[in-house]
Amino acid sequence: MNNYLQTANSGIIYLIVGFILSFVVLFCLVFLVRSYQAGIKMGMDKKLLKRAITSSATFTAIPSISILLGVLALGGTLGIPTSWLRLSVIGNLQYEATVAQIAAEGMGKTLNSSMLNMNDIVTILLVMSVGIIWGCIFTAFFLKPYTKKLAGKSVKSEHSGPSFSSIAMVAMFIALCSAFLGNYVADFIINGIKIPVFTAIISAIVMAIFEFLIKEKGHKALESFSLALSMIVAMTGAVLISKLLGGM
Repeated sequence: MNNYLQTANSGIIYLIVGFILSFVVLFCLVFLVRSYQAGIKMGMDKKLLKRAITSSATFTAIPSISILLGVLALGGTLGIPTSWLRLSVIGNLQYEATVAQIAAEGMGKTLNSSMLNMNDIVTILLVMSVGIIWGCIFTAFFLKPYTKKLAGKSVKSEHSGPSFSSIAMVAMFIALCSAFLGNYVADFIINGIKIPVFTAIISAIVMAIFEFLIKEKGHKALESFSLALSMIVAMTGAVLISKLLGGM
């Protein structure tokens, strides 16, 4: 382990991250208790409330595996505590990995711990933080008037078609996937790097199977697990293919 990873995984960093996450957990518990008490005041059945808490906790467990995988994936470059903090509070794997890679490439490097130093990691974390903070700022200042504006609009009919926001989100997601796939295909053609392409294909096939089961067969419960399981299958496939290609 190089010097910067030793610092990134040091006890003081774990202590700082642990304090922040403990505060977040405490905040969540306060809201949980207050929500439960509010439900009791509204006359809701205690058994129903407890069942809702239990089912929510159960359905959160497996999808959170994708977060754990993200922590492990980023931990080799950013350090475990920093990755843990980023993916536990506000970040997500798609954003964190993408922005970290962009910041590293902007410095003429790759997201590889053997090529980075402490100055590089500070720059990467600064870029990641500045890039994601705007959602919090806009929510704090503009969410309330925006929700009032939405509440003032009449409910659209079922035949009015999708809204602009839903179309824009789908378009941005397609653009993001295209950028990733384009990078993978370019590396495959120019540098002969095959594993990312195979991993993307496997994950797409697995997700397509889940979408078929959810939409065509009515297995709605799979919605909470599709991302995590697709990641696990794709990563397992990448390991097996890597060993297979390495053995050829």
